[in-house]
Amino acid sequence: MHTARAYTPRRILLTLALLTAAALSQIPLANDAGAHGTTIYPETRNYGCLQRWGSSQPNEAEDPMCYRVYQENANAITAWKAVYANNTGDNYQQVIPDGQICSAGGQGETDYSPLDHPGPWRATGISPYFTVDVYDEARHGADWLQIYVTKQGYDPTSQPLRWSDLELVKTTGSYPGGSAHYVTDTSASGRSGHHVVLTVWKASHMDQKYFLCSDVNFG
Repeated sequence: MHTARAYTPRRILLTLALLTAAALSQIPLANDAGAHGTTIYPETRNYGCLQRWGSSQPNEAEDPMCYRVYQENANAITAWKAVYANNTGDNYQQVIPDGQICSAGGQGETDYSPLDHPGPWRATGISPYFTVDVYDEARHGADWLQIYVTKQGYDPTSQPLRWSDLELVKTTGSYPGGSAHYVTDTSASGRSGHHVVLTVWKASHMDQKYFLCSDVNFG
């Protein structure tokens, strides 16, 4: 006759601990190398493509720039939260070349160079007095945000973006770790029409800066 094993409180606790350890071993560890996020308002070029089309091929006639990105490197859309460069120091404008600003100088987790192409990007209609909302999925915190806006007369449909085309309009203080959103109010008075808002986000966990281009229409 089979005798049932007696499960003492100590044996039960040991069994639960082993089961918990086994379950945790199946969970992939987070990659601490990247803060992983983007400007969700006004939405960046690749985040806008993702919101409109997901991982599907965009309609060329309706959204030609997203279609072009998809054809050149679809990962530039689906990997929307890793447009960063590491170890640029304080003089990041010397490290990120003209014409490669929206791709973080080619240092991100995939080839983001399609985001640098001038063309008829879909633009968010906003007031010259607007709010920037950066979403940080990893919640590492931000040492600061720096908000640039292109100068009046710049044409994003035909001109690659250069640092000389941009004006720094806002530098914020720090944002604590644990917060998913870094929000700041910004003014870009004296502008109308299609412009690019560049948000540079300095993550707090390492020298990692994000270069986030958003197309907007003032007016």
